[in-house]
Order: sequence, then C-alpha cells, then structure tokens
Amino acid sequence: MGQATRSAPGPRPGGRAIIDGSTLRQLAGRVWISPGDPDPENVQAAVAVVADERGSVVVDAGHSPGQAREVQAAMRAAGLPPARWLVYTHHHWDHVWGACAWPGVEIVGQVAGEELLRQEAARPWSHRYLREQVRANPRLGPSFRARALAMDDWVDFTVLPPTRTFDAELTLPTGVRLRHVGGAHAPDSTVVYVPDARVALLGDCFYPPPAHLRGPDDGTDLAMLRDLLDDDYEWYLDSHGEPTTLAEARQLVSG
Repeated sequence: MGQATRSAPGPRPGGRAIIDGSTLRQLAGRVWISPGDPDPENVQAAVAVVADERGSVVVDAGHSPGQAREVQAAMRAAGLPPARWLVYTHHHWDHVWGACAWPGVEIVGQVAGEELLRQEAARPWSHRYLREQVRANPRLGPSFRARALAMDDWVDFTVLPPTRTFDAELTLPTGVRLRHVGGAHAPDSTVVYVPDARVALLGDCFYPPPAHLRGPDDGTDLAMLRDLLDDDYEWYLDSHGEPTTLAEARQLVSG
C-alpha cells in the first residue's frame, strides 16, 4: 500500500494476473488495474476498470488525457466493454485530469468534491501558469512540476466536475458500490467496492494531506484503514501502491 508501505512494497496478485501489454492487468474477477507509477516525482495514480457487459466502470480518470488514452487502448486490446461510468475516488488532479479524454461517460463523484473541481476548472492551466504558481508559492513545486511532466499539451484540456453526485453511498447498476469516507487527505474521499470480485479500491483515503498542506504531525491514517478491512473483501488497492491481501493489510495495521 503506497503511503503506508513505501519501504516494503505489497505483493503482486500471483497467478491471477493477466498481463495485457504493460498498462492493464487483471486483479480478480472483473477488476482490471493500470498501476500507478512508483516514481514519487511522476505522480501517476492507478486506474481501475470494472468490466461489465452493460458498460465498464472506470475508477479514476488518469493524471492526464495521455494516460486515459493508454488505458482505453489497453481496454480495447483486452476486449473489455467500453466505459460507461467514470468514478472519482476524490478530486485531486492525478485522479481527474484525464477525464476530458473519456467521452460519453457519466462522471460520478462525492458531492464535497464538486465545487472544488469547479474552482479548479476555472484556472487558466498551462505550463506558464504552473511556473507562475510555483514562484508565488514554492511549496507547490513538487505537485506542479509533476503536473507539467504529465501534460504534453493543453489542447482541449479541461477539468471536469462530476455530472452525478452522491452524499454517503451509491450503488451503480453494475453492482459497484461507492462509499464516502472523507478523511485528512481529501474531504470527498470515496472507497469503491466490487463485492463479487472481493476487491476494495481505496483511492488515497488513508494518506496524509497533500505535501503542500501537510503539517509535522500529519501521517498515514491507519485507524481509518483498520476500519475499512472486511472479511468480505480479499484485495485492497490504494492508488499509489500494489494490491494487498486482507491478511497482509491486517498485519500492516496491527504492526
């Protein structure tokens, strides 16, 4: 698990993994993942696909339109149904900036993130704007440099708020369950459950606040992670780590 186990990476899902190119692999059942980049300077969150004949649910949009297009190509190569729903685990840029490259989807997000994304959409995003913001607030440097690396160009780029919001919980027609958990990392943090595959997609919910907002006492919220563990779910994936089994996650939070 990314923030909690950086010194001891979690396990890969053994023989269950089916590799399709280098960008998408099957985790369990109908859940496929495009892993995040382990390089902390290349802030690239994982993207998950829950395949369903009624249309796939994509969990997080990618950190850029380029990443979104890579996932789409991998979905086609794997024969997965086209995306019909795009779920935000939270509003941070590395989870939503690829949304404008997912045409024809319903974007679902927790209500607390809607206005925050409207504010982000109003900014004049460009490499010049990123440089200006870092000069004004050097603490933004790591995040804004990662954004600059992610974006090849800004043609047709826009930040998209959700087109459908929910408050506490929502179940999509495919049986995918969304649960708002909030927390210090983001007020709209949402956990996505796929009960039939026994997979829980955690986003960044138990991470500390983003680096430019983090105080000396902020750390990983292991109490939240402990409360999320459930005998009904075997696999846990946060956005910047490897999949972890229930047993290994329990060992982590008890240590």
